[in-house]
Amino acid sequence: MPRLFTALALPETVRTEIAALAGGLEDVRWTPPDNLHLTMRYIGETTPERQEAMAAALARVRVEPFILPVAGVGVFPSRGPAKVLWVGLGNAHTRLFQLRKQVDEALLSVDLTLDVHRFQPHITLGRLNEHYDSKALAKLLARHATFEAPPFRVSEFHLMASELQPGRAPVYRAERTFPLAK
Repeated sequence: MPRLFTALALPETVRTEIAALAGGLEDVRWTPPDNLHLTMRYIGETTPERQEAMAAALARVRVEPFILPVAGVGVFPSRGPAKVLWVGLGNAHTRLFQLRKQVDEALLSVDLTLDVHRFQPHITLGRLNEHYDSKALAKLLARHATFEAPPFRVSEFHLMASELQPGRAPVYRAERTFPLAK
């Protein structure tokens, strides 16, 4: 059964610029360029019936289209050993947070038990294993501290499926696309 999540797709130009940051650090599983996206909400495995109910609820989300900046790099967690290397969204538009709130409300209306945590919008560039070189990571972060990619217009979001592939990156596919509108 595929794992589901809601996400914003990135234009190819933005994915290309972000993908160019990968490299120069060992012990990282870099995100393939085609898999770069902004996760709005992870859902997990669900039945086809529940997926249909979620899609119907998500179709009622109403947020105006907006522009998102892409700027900066960092790691999660901010304290202790890093696990995720990410690209940031600068001063993300307030509509991004409105979209996240409405997506959450739509999913909760289907009685999903969501893991409620603070939304920290980011694009996962790579996942670090426990043996990474912290000095090399610090150099990479310093080298890309002023990174910016072109801002992009967000006019839709997606209900995505993720299928794990042993020894390879997961395969993502859009199950449904929901246009943004007033």
